[in-house]
Amino acid sequence: MRKSLKDRLAILSDAAKYDASCASSGTAKRDSAASGGLGSTEGSGICHAYAPDGRCISLLKILMTNFCIYDCAYCVNRSSSNVERARFTAEEVVWLTIEFYRRNYIEGLFLSSGIIRSSDYTMEEMVRIARTLRITHGFRGYIHLKTIPEASPALIEEAGLYADRLSINIELPTDAGIARFAPEKRPANIRRSMADLRLKIEDAGEPTLQTGRRKRFVPAGQSTQMIVGADGASDAAILSTSARLYGSYDLKRVYYSAFSPIPDASRNLPLVKPPLMREHRLYQADWLYRFYGFDINEIVSGREDGMLDLDLDPKLAWALAHRAKFPVDVNRAAREMLLRVPGLGTKAVKSILSARPHRRLRLEDLARLGVSIRKVKAFVAAEGWSPLKLTDRSDLRTMFEPKPQQLSLL
Repeated sequence: MRKSLKDRLAILSDAAKYDASCASSGTAKRDSAASGGLGSTEGSGICHAYAPDGRCISLLKILMTNFCIYDCAYCVNRSSSNVERARFTAEEVVWLTIEFYRRNYIEGLFLSSGIIRSSDYTMEEMVRIARTLRITHGFRGYIHLKTIPEASPALIEEAGLYADRLSINIELPTDAGIARFAPEKRPANIRRSMADLRLKIEDAGEPTLQTGRRKRFVPAGQSTQMIVGADGASDAAILSTSARLYGSYDLKRVYYSAFSPIPDASRNLPLVKPPLMREHRLYQADWLYRFYGFDINEIVSGREDGMLDLDLDPKLAWALAHRAKFPVDVNRAAREMLLRVPGLGTKAVKSILSARPHRRLRLEDLARLGVSIRKVKAFVAAEGWSPLKLTDRSDLRTMFEPKPQQLSLL
């Protein structure tokens, strides 16, 4: 019996929840009010919704289908999985996107899919959806397409003409993990697709000789996702893979998705999911690497097992392990060292550097910048303030650790 559109939407939106890479940032500004068509990449009035774990769900986030010819052990939609299956036609996805946008539910589309018939057939259908939205309906909203492994370069290149962002998921941090849990996928081919896409993005960024304009091609760049906790890889291994991906393929984001146990799972997979805090710490470490000047080895050197400290954020853990570098004088220290002070973000550091030529900064001045004095005071010196022996206290860690909580018996 054919499922209704509502039933299929329930199935395929739920099936898409395991993909974390759906942020709608980094693209060019487009607004139909100025250029005609429909939608905007940043239009006011969009209703943003957030999942309990903080993920933005303001995009219509669906699979075209959860049928799949692959049998990746960690995937709930693998070919051997006993889940209810459904499929949208390309026309139905277009209609849903337009109608959801008109009702102000979403700001764009995040579209992924299981693989049906072949990688090229599936990718061609997804490209057709994006092309119809852009060309036929003049859709100016955000489009993020998940590219299909092994799809032809020509199809991926065409997808880049219509999508704001493309993602090519590496899935697991090591080739050995992929070989074990997703033997039909080829890590070398995934990396080759990333490299090809980077070259095309760079070529499009060069002004043409005739018009001096840049070609519109994946303006929000490419991203990827890694599953955390499925294959036993340490945080050090995950972050090392991320650093290589950022450096080699100029990725805009690496997303981390905590593994969720799935029905009829392989006995080689964990029975319980990793703590969500682990995913959070990986994002914090990723941020330190990208924006704070930390090397990956610095971030993960605190523990022999290569795991991040779940009780402390990575910058604070690093500071506690390198107390000889503190306190840092906020009135004299270089930007690079200020960025390593727990509690000082990039905006606060910028404000400190801007204020220093005009006055000597005190702790209360940092508080006016929104800095947490409780977190920063053990690691900085300021006008009228020195931490004295606070930095060297043997129980300094306990000042920042989460307080023990009494478990309920009910």
